[in-house]
Formats: sequence, structure tokens, C-alpha cells
Amino acid sequence: MIDGLPSPEVAGRLPALATLLDGAGVDALVVTNLVNVRYLTGFTGSAGELLVDAGGALLVTDGRYREQAPGQVTAGVEVAIAGPDRRPTYVERLGGAARVGLEAGSATWADQRRLTGWLEEADLVPTEGLVESLREVKDAGEVARIEAAAAIADAALEEVADGIRAGASEREVAAALDHAMRCRGAEDRAFATIVAGGPNSALPHARPSDRVLASGDLVVCDFGAVVDGYRSDMTRSFRVDGRSGGREDELRDAVRVAQQAGLDRVADGVPLAEVDAACRESLEASGLGEAFAHGTGHGVGLDIHEAPALSGSATGTLRSGHVVTVEPGAYLAGLGGVRWEDTVLVTADGHRALTRAPKAD
Repeated sequence: MIDGLPSPEVAGRLPALATLLDGAGVDALVVTNLVNVRYLTGFTGSAGELLVDAGGALLVTDGRYREQAPGQVTAGVEVAIAGPDRRPTYVERLGGAARVGLEAGSATWADQRRLTGWLEEADLVPTEGLVESLREVKDAGEVARIEAAAAIADAALEEVADGIRAGASEREVAAALDHAMRCRGAEDRAFATIVAGGPNSALPHARPSDRVLASGDLVVCDFGAVVDGYRSDMTRSFRVDGRSGGREDELRDAVRVAQQAGLDRVADGVPLAEVDAACRESLEASGLGEAFAHGTGHGVGLDIHEAPALSGSATGTLRSGHVVTVEPGAYLAGLGGVRWEDTVLVTADGHRALTRAPKAD
């Protein structure tokens, strides 16, 4: 944990969730997604479920967290350390509820069978996006952590950039980025670091291999850091030994123009699909429309991919406090690919970049 960061505003999250239960048609909710449990309570353990109703919340975990859980959870959250038989705890807390919600995205078939047996009088109802909708708008403490993670990644790239050279392997560059982020205070990498050179860079989610970089190669580096659970995300595209003309340089330039077109649309109240359309239209004008085969961006926070999505099918709008990526790309099989990505904070009059590493020629 980096010192001096403002605390996230955890206390108001459970009351906000409670106001959503009626609209979801449930009297109570069993939160099984551990990231959502952390968001709502502050608990960072690897096992636990949160039972939420109008009266408050109960965190059910096991003996490994007997000391940790009470010290982490926000005021008003009760903690139950359950043994092998957790049924009495659930029945006591939720036995009077007629309709109990389960998180459809994380509750397993085994969870449903277990709770059906324990809560015999209740109907189990699938719910989607209740906690995730609260997570979309970040508070100052959350933004500070994402920004700190982004600064670590920026500094790591500055250290490693000279090593993106002919003779280095993709795996070596990725390991150097990961090590540099750890040395600067990251608790982890935000996701499996992508370093892909030459033809491999045409694979949007390539994994680092032992392939050795050669002069003239396009190299895509997509990576991020974690600070107190919050993640950053950034992609920079390089040309080994710099510009030397040809289709590779044209790709890098065209995708930079497309990314800027998307960034220029980012502001409070702008439809999500408009950002995607701006990037896509720019690449289509460059003859690269078919080479852009993924969405333009996504939310970033406790998860590396979270709501909102910036895509052609998205129906919502950007709001102040959203933290999103803008990351168009173009990928040509056999030649290579380019992606430029920044994580930005949406503001009333535009956006503020949280990733700031330069986009070198």
C-alpha cells in the first residue's frame, strides 16, 4: 500500500446496494463475487460470502480470517466465522426472506443447490450487475489508487524501453516490465503482461514467447500494475530501431489518429457507442476498418475489465467518475499489429489521462 492515498468511501456502499434490492425483486442478496465483497466491505480474504438485506450485512468466512476480517470490514458489517456446517448461520440471517438474490455471474450450480437446501422456504432469484453498477463511478480514493498504479507502470516502461531492441526476446521484455513494476511498489501485475513482436503483434491477446525481436519489428506492450487492489491498463506500440518507413509506420500513425479521435469524444454524458464509432470511423477512413476486431475500451478498477464497455453495441453514456480505457488497434496477419491504449478519468468537460507514458515515434 502506497502511503498518503485518500481512503475509498466504503461506508456508503452497502446502503446504496440496499436501495437496489426492491427493484431487483429480492428481499436479500448473497454476494459470492469476492471482488464485490471487497468493494462493499473492505475484506480482502480469499474466502467469504456477504449476506445483505435491509437490516445490514453479514460476512461469512472461515477460521483463517478470524482476526483479519473484523479488522478490515467497514462499520456496520457483522462477521461470522463459520465451521464446516454453515447452514445455521444462513438460516438465521436469511430464513425469513421470501426471495433471495444470487449473483448470476459468480454463483455456481453448486452454490444454488446448497442454498436451495438451506433456505427451503425462499425462492432463489438470479440478479445481474447490482454491485457492478455501483462500482462504475469511482470515488477519489479509488481514482488515486488507479492513478498510482498507472504511475508505476509509466515509470516501469521508461526503465525498460531501451531493452525493446533487436536480440531481446518477448519473454525477457515482459519479465523486465513485471520486475520494474514490483520494484516500484506494485503488489502485482494487473493482468498477464503482453509483449508481442513482429507477426505475433497481430494477435491482440498474444502471450510473450521466446521469439527474439528483430530490427523493424512492430512490438505491442500491454501491461499494468496493482495498488491496493486497483489496476491500471496501458498499451504502447514500438518499432524496433525506430521509424524506417513502410506499412508498419503507417499502422502506428493511423491507430494513433484513431485513438485521439476516440479520446476527443470522452466526456460526461457522451454515449458509450460514440467513442467506439469515432475510433472505428477513423480506421475505416485509413482502410483499416476490417483490421480493428475488438471493442474500443472498458472500465478499470478492482477488475481489469469491468463496466462500462465502450463498444458499438453499448447503450449507456459516460459519467463523471468513470475510469475507462480507449484502445483501438489494427492487426494485419503476417505483418503485425498496433494498439495504443490509455486509461482516463471521465470529467464533466472531458477527461484526465491517468496513464501518461509518451507515445514514442
